[in-house]
Amino acid sequence: MSVFQEVAALLAIASAVGLVGIALRQPLIVSFIAVGILVGPSGFGIVSGGIVIETLARLGIALLLFLVGLKLDIGLIRSFGRVALATGLGQVAFTSIGGFLICLALGMGAVEALYVAVALTFSSTIIIVKLLSDKREIDALHGRIALGFLIVQDICVVIAMIALSAFGAVAGEGGGAALARALGGGLALVAVAGLFMRYLAEPLLTRMAREPELLVVFAIGWAAVGAAAADAVGLSKELGGLLAGVSLGSTSVREAIAARLAPLRDFLLLFFFLELGALFDFSAVGGELARAAVLSVFVLVGNPLIVMAIMGVMGYRKRTGFLAGLTVAQISEFSLVFIALGHALGHVGPEAVGLTTLVGIVTIALSTYMIVHSFTLYRWCEPFLGLFERRRALREDHLLAAGEAPERPVILCGLGRYGTAIAERLAERGIGFLGVDFDPEAVRAFQRRGWPAIYGDITDPTFVAHLPLAHAAWVVVAVPHTTGVLGHADTTDALVGALRQAGFRGRIALTATFPGQAARLKALGAEVVLSPFADAADEAVQRLLAAAPPQPATA
Repeated sequence: MSVFQEVAALLAIASAVGLVGIALRQPLIVSFIAVGILVGPSGFGIVSGGIVIETLARLGIALLLFLVGLKLDIGLIRSFGRVALATGLGQVAFTSIGGFLICLALGMGAVEALYVAVALTFSSTIIIVKLLSDKREIDALHGRIALGFLIVQDICVVIAMIALSAFGAVAGEGGGAALARALGGGLALVAVAGLFMRYLAEPLLTRMAREPELLVVFAIGWAAVGAAAADAVGLSKELGGLLAGVSLGSTSVREAIAARLAPLRDFLLLFFFLELGALFDFSAVGGELARAAVLSVFVLVGNPLIVMAIMGVMGYRKRTGFLAGLTVAQISEFSLVFIALGHALGHVGPEAVGLTTLVGIVTIALSTYMIVHSFTLYRWCEPFLGLFERRRALREDHLLAAGEAPERPVILCGLGRYGTAIAERLAERGIGFLGVDFDPEAVRAFQRRGWPAIYGDITDPTFVAHLPLAHAAWVVVAVPHTTGVLGHADTTDALVGALRQAGFRGRIALTATFPGQAARLKALGAEVVLSPFADAADEAVQRLLAAAPPQPATA
């Protein structure tokens, strides 16, 4: 088949396998790996490789690392500093050392055992955030702690990528000279990224945000340029993509960029998993089933146990430790990226890639069900978890007494003149609120007044999932129905659908331009329909009557 026919066929197969995965409540990564195996040499042999698929795969990995850098939230670690660092580093150390020893006991060589052990340390932030968001647990105590130590893991990914790039430079032609060139080039890239972040990123992206399509194109181009620049100086493309993301992570539009690039990332990652499928040899992997079973049990059981042990020592309840621990009971897409890079450098063979892929399939599939049914699992395991809780969970008691997060009873969408006027009245009454708008200038103006506001598209379900909906009693849409949040017609339906999909159960207020729209907005689920012109006219007449009632005209 031609390249176009290959791509068309694999997209059709990916869609069909994805539907099966949805029915089985599995994340896309499992479906994509299955597609890679089905269309690779061990399956139907549909995909023969080629420069096009390889390029798309490299771009997908660069974009994946770009989004990690974009959302590398050090502030979350700071808010849960000790527990995030202790559990994150403790789990990484435990899994690395324990996994290395187990791999040696299973007959692997030292280098191969080290690669596989490091690959087992990474948990999938993407999958966990999605599952916790679907369960509306992202703002719960265990959810926030889990996000904290997942960020620590992401930092460990960065360190592992840097180390791998250095090893690649040493192993390449030139040895020490290549390493010096890579380190010098890396420092130059960091300096350029720092200058860009300090002086150009915010004003440039603020202007581009006026045209969302241009913002997306720039973000993809910036990730690709970072990857290409890193490759040119002898570092990995993945490290360049991550550095490009970090350079935009301090901008006010990072959440909007992340939300818009997530579907493209998932699409491009399909091609990476196709490449993995090409390396997945059933005849070779068949002999790895016993090893895969041992390592899968190690990840599924050992990782949660170490998290529970650390959190118990630090004073958290066994329930919190158990729920947080379940989130590390799988390996991630970064594990597969890491082991694939080791194979590309010639450090490990295809057997290690197949073994890690098999462990990934097993642990991701099973841990998904474990997280979905976490409360049922806790009830079953509770009698045996007393070892993981101190007599008095002082730290958790303190956190709960202090409040887990600042409450914003109102999320105000649309920060124009009408939305700003509503915010003024809420502020006068001491009611907390969070502003949301797709216009970066409106967000800046809102923030200059000392009010919290973020840039983003509330009709995008991915963005809505990151809003603090658990603490909101109202979502007030101060944008007329005829224009919508993005300036396009009739986006109210999508907006309400995104809120409901995110699990929002509070009240919604929508804005109507014409009286005839009120009934339709009520049918959509609006508790209150705001009519700026009619409401203003009613207020004007009341003030006139209160000041001096006009006399009726006489004949």
